[in-house]
Amino acid sequence: MGDMLKCISPIDGSVFVERPTADKNEIEAAVGRARKAASAWQSLTILDRQSILSSAAECLVSETEEIALELTWQMGRPTRQARGEMVGFAERARHMTYIAHDALADIETDYLPGFNRFVRREPIGLVFVVAPWNYPYLTAVNAVWPALLAGNTVILKHSHQTPLCAERFASAMARAGVPDGVFQPLHLTHEGTAALMQHKNVGFVAFTGSVSGGLATQQALA
Repeated sequence: MGDMLKCISPIDGSVFVERPTADKNEIEAAVGRARKAASAWQSLTILDRQSILSSAAECLVSETEEIALELTWQMGRPTRQARGEMVGFAERARHMTYIAHDALADIETDYLPGFNRFVRREPIGLVFVVAPWNYPYLTAVNAVWPALLAGNTVILKHSHQTPLCAERFASAMARAGVPDGVFQPLHLTHEGTAALMQHKNVGFVAFTGSVSGGLATQQALA
């Protein structure tokens, strides 16, 4: 177990959420679970993954009122605006799920006698998504949904100001039937985040955040 994460609510200064951050062994275990789950997830058809991710999106949308209240306490946004973010989340998740089959289809190339030539998109493996606090659902869905639809596994790290968002994602994925290890939330320190970015089994990093966070990401990856 690593350090303790404390989400201080801007409403009254109280500790609204407290979670242990993952240590080196827990990070390694999460990567191992993702590697173990990868082949079965990749072997599903795009239509199968569309069906599962569509269910996951609806699970999250069904919790809009609870999510809106949590967002208000975590990062101070009025609940009315928090509900609006979930409307945007639903639009994006549903659209990306809908277009996945066509977007990921083989690309036919110029005809050459005796050859069937095409470009095929293959999963890149484990995608590490780092999402910010200000629009935690809208920004996370932009990376999480296409990565999973394409057959990748995902580890999601949310801001210390919005840790319950990552847990909400994980709960919805589990209820929708996403297999164990395919999607995992991790609460991480800055050092743990950098270590996971540098892990040899991470195939892609999707970061959204501040300029300083972007520079730290660039340094870690370089």
